[in-house]
Amino acid sequence: MLKRLSKDIKKINIKRKSTIKDIANVLNISPAAVSKALHDDSRISEKTKKAVKQVAKNLNYQPNHLASALRKGKSNLVGVIVPRTNSHFFSSVIQNMEEVLNKKGYNIIMTHSNESYKKECDSIDTLLFTQVDGIIASMANETIDLEHYNKIKSKGIPLILFDRGENDLNVDYIGIDDYKSSHIIVKHLVEQGCKRIAHISGYKHTRIFNNRIRGYIDALKQHDLPLEEELLIESSLTIEDGRKKMLQLLSLKNRPDAVYVAGDYAALGALQVLKEQNIKIPNDIALVGFGNEPFTALVTPSITSINQHSEQIGKLAAKTFLEHAKTDTVKQTLNKKILDAELIIRDSSRLKS
Repeated sequence: MLKRLSKDIKKINIKRKSTIKDIANVLNISPAAVSKALHDDSRISEKTKKAVKQVAKNLNYQPNHLASALRKGKSNLVGVIVPRTNSHFFSSVIQNMEEVLNKKGYNIIMTHSNESYKKECDSIDTLLFTQVDGIIASMANETIDLEHYNKIKSKGIPLILFDRGENDLNVDYIGIDDYKSSHIIVKHLVEQGCKRIAHISGYKHTRIFNNRIRGYIDALKQHDLPLEEELLIESSLTIEDGRKKMLQLLSLKNRPDAVYVAGDYAALGALQVLKEQNIKIPNDIALVGFGNEPFTALVTPSITSINQHSEQIGKLAAKTFLEHAKTDTVKQTLNKKILDAELIIRDSSRLKS
């Protein structure tokens, strides 16, 4: 029998994708019986199951998850969209998210927008075509138009946003208190004796960066410090942009004595420039980043930064999706989970001598 099976398998064009019908033809049984055998149905004998699985292996058969999802109305897949993958924050969120979801039988399909609005739209279209059971996302810097996210909602698919999200969408959200974070940073710098505090921010059309800007402005007022337009600069928060914006601040006639940067990578770029210009940190200019990336503790001087609680955010985002999955409907009561900010004080802003 094995010799006959081997000959029959060779007849199949291995260049195309094998199907259940191919397995059925080799064994001369029905496709329904093959499907039951692959799913360990008790009505199929162990001998048949063994033969089906062996032929499936020889044919390199891969189940069609999309077809299965269409039949069952459930794929056990969760789409995840992040702005970039070179960030410890996002990789940690994904890892913790996956840990929770895997225990409940879900796998994730991860995509990254690379901060591109178009790529984010394409990712959503792909995930919807794949019949994912839900989407967990953090928005790209370029995203202003929210129509592609409204498309997810219109299809009744659970949408959970984390870190970056927009209030206008009225969906579940998990993140830290960005407004309060700025207050904590400004208060810390004032306590170090700083009086002219600059802010290299993200783009204000993005909610989290808008909240950090508002927090910065209100904190200055609270400490009786003037808001000077030249000290508030929007940026893409890349290393290169951090370098450019730091050079811009250093070119001012009246330089700042502290710089609060809304992202650690841009803070690293700013740090490079300060060191190249032989500016003493923090005695001449104090520096604070945002995100608590691992490198912030390793560079010299180490960079003060906000801990964004990536582990908690990842787990909470996954658990929020699972709450939707329990009922198979989009919940009317939304979860808005805002975690407290935590400032990790290091050498770049520690008390001056």
